[in-house]
Amino acid sequence: MALIARIPKVLVSFLLIAAIVNLLVGVFLRYVMVPVTDWLDLDPIPFTWVEEVGEMLLAYLTLIGAAIGVRERAHFTLHVLNLTPRGRLLVDRIHFTLVAIVGLLVAWFGVRLCILNSTLTTPGLEINLAVLYGSAVIGGVLLAIYAISMIVAPSRLGADPLH
Repeated sequence: MALIARIPKVLVSFLLIAAIVNLLVGVFLRYVMVPVTDWLDLDPIPFTWVEEVGEMLLAYLTLIGAAIGVRERAHFTLHVLNLTPRGRLLVDRIHFTLVAIVGLLVAWFGVRLCILNSTLTTPGLEINLAVLYGSAVIGGVLLAIYAISMIVAPSRLGADPLH
């Protein structure tokens, strides 16, 4: 079970590395290869795919990372009320219930976007746009799962006084 719980973190790490490599390839192609091909009077190397790949990587990285942030309690919180542990547990459960509802809404509308755009492709690589909008489905489902796990496991909810 611990191995399954690590999959989103490993995936986000891979996506971050891939986004950095993609960015470096784009910079290299634009600022090194374009002048070289111009100087040698060769056909330019197309690099429009870099933007599309970067957009998809960023979408998945953001939505999966947001879900991980919920599970790790890494998102910003502001404590203006001095609540008892029981009151804080109640507020946390209400909070995570709302987060789970938002996650399910994101997933639902992500599925609808996937269906709606399933016949469209990106202009450069001609990748189905449902792949891009699938990030909302995966991120929303993970967000809901992690929020529900924070409701079910209340011992973790009040463990860290800073969060």
